[in-house]
Amino acid sequence: MRLATWNVNSVKARLPRLLAWLDETKPDVVCLQETKCRADLFPAAEVKELGYATAAHGDGRWNGVAVLSRGGIEDVSLGFPDEPSYGGEEGNEEGQMELGEPVLLAPEARAIGATCAGVRVWSLYAPNGRTPESAHYAYKLAWFAALRDALAAELAEGASLVACGDYNVAPTDDDVWDPAVFAGSTHVTPPERQALADLRALGLHDVVPKPMKGPRPYTYWDHKVP
Repeated sequence: MRLATWNVNSVKARLPRLLAWLDETKPDVVCLQETKCRADLFPAAEVKELGYATAAHGDGRWNGVAVLSRGGIEDVSLGFPDEPSYGGEEGNEEGQMELGEPVLLAPEARAIGATCAGVRVWSLYAPNGRTPESAHYAYKLAWFAALRDALAAELAEGASLVACGDYNVAPTDDDVWDPAVFAGSTHVTPPERQALADLRALGLHDVVPKPMKGPRPYTYWDHKVP
């Protein structure tokens, strides 16, 4: 199986590039993150013309995830068990109250799982965390903990599993262009790095290539470069 993952940063804005890339490279399975597209508006018909079935999860805001597969899609999971929700910062009414009553928020569209040709595939878009002092940071760590439990349960059932995505964590200082710039910010804090290490401890392996000689490749990129 040839599998690819891409934080597409708006599937509608990148659609011509996505279609051209699919047609040229023909991966068997593609995981997309930050689709910024409602599931019912995902361009499934366009990718179907290239031989891909689609499972999409999105509400049209800044997140959204999808799995494309040339080998069929089964057992689709929109989110994972006990996935937490983000209720906003303290003092911010970001979806927390309605007519004076608490609102039970649905989890954001940050995870979708599907079985493709016998392989359990997850497309994941981890919360950013914003700042270590924010409620969003606590939400991020809770999200990782629940994800770990969900993947552990699937692995315990004997699943062949791949967890692709944008984890919003730099595993080491080599994964940022200047560690001093990131000091005290999210993506590099010990709890975030530990959360990512806890996923690997399930028996998962980072597939970023690690050459036998020379420096390992960076995993960051400049989103401002066209």
